Amino acid sequence: MMSDFPSWVSTHQSRFEDVLKRLLPQADVTPQRLHAAMRYSVLDGGKRVRPLLAYAAGELSGAPIERVGIAAAAVELIHAYSLVHDDMPCMDDDVLRRGKPTCHVEYDEATALLVGDALQSLAFQLLSEHPLSGDAAKQLQMVKLLAVASGSRGMAGGQAIDLASVGKQLTLPELEQMHIHKTGALIRAAILLGAHCGDLEQSQLDKLDRYGKCIGLAFQVVDDVLDSEADTATLGKTAGKDADNDKPTYVTLLGVQSAKKMAAELQQEAMDNLVEFGDRAQRLRELADFIVMRKY
Repeated sequence: MMSDFPSWVSTHQSRFEDVLKRLLPQADVTPQRLHAAMRYSVLDGGKRVRPLLAYAAGELSGAPIERVGIAAAAVELIHAYSLVHDDMPCMDDDVLRRGKPTCHVEYDEATALLVGDALQSLAFQLLSEHPLSGDAAKQLQMVKLLAVASGSRGMAGGQAIDLASVGKQLTLPELEQMHIHKTGALIRAAILLGAHCGDLEQSQLDKLDRYGKCIGLAFQVVDDVLDSEADTATLGKTAGKDADNDKPTYVTLLGVQSAKKMAAELQQEAMDNLVEFGDRAQRLRELADFIVMRKY
């Protein structure tokens, strides 16, 4: 019998935290300060949406959960490195992340820079040293998938567009293009990496990718709404930061109500791509609901 969604989330978040604690270098291993800062930046924080999506896609594809945990960790390490670097003074210059001081505040800027570098390297180490598929070519494709999602054609490229867009009025297609890269690429990668740990046809992987594209955009739309409506204590990061920095958002472009409508439409399109999977996609459906309905 399938457990209820909150229980499933809690179980997998706890399982995943144990995976991260095991895979990250211990804080007493040289260089101790760097390793302590890496663990500080990754552990005990965040909703773990990307790992949860990877676990849900892995369940759909019949993947061994141990393999999915490694793939999910690789994605989460890339995500954590991006947050560490995004918060630095040369980027968004923020002091609060996941309800605690950002890495460069708790440690220092040089350490934060190295934390991001080391987390990125560790992500690809994990994908290459653990057996995630019986097919070496398929596993190599997984490494490429995460690399593209992380680089100039993915997350890093999206951040570059974001920085170049401060003070500018973007069109809706331009804003979508930015967030397809900045936020959506890693969400899509999490889903596909989880699915690749199992066995699916290419047409099925394409459906999951379209689901990921829609839910990745919806995630950002909801983020923009929350940034305009929620307070700092609820978010665990500085509220209103985008408006203060004169960044284009879905709220500034569309208004709150139209942004919420857009998120709901993206959610429905995501659901439409899961129809053929039946009950196997239940967790992905529930995660789509969670992403659009969340309050933080």
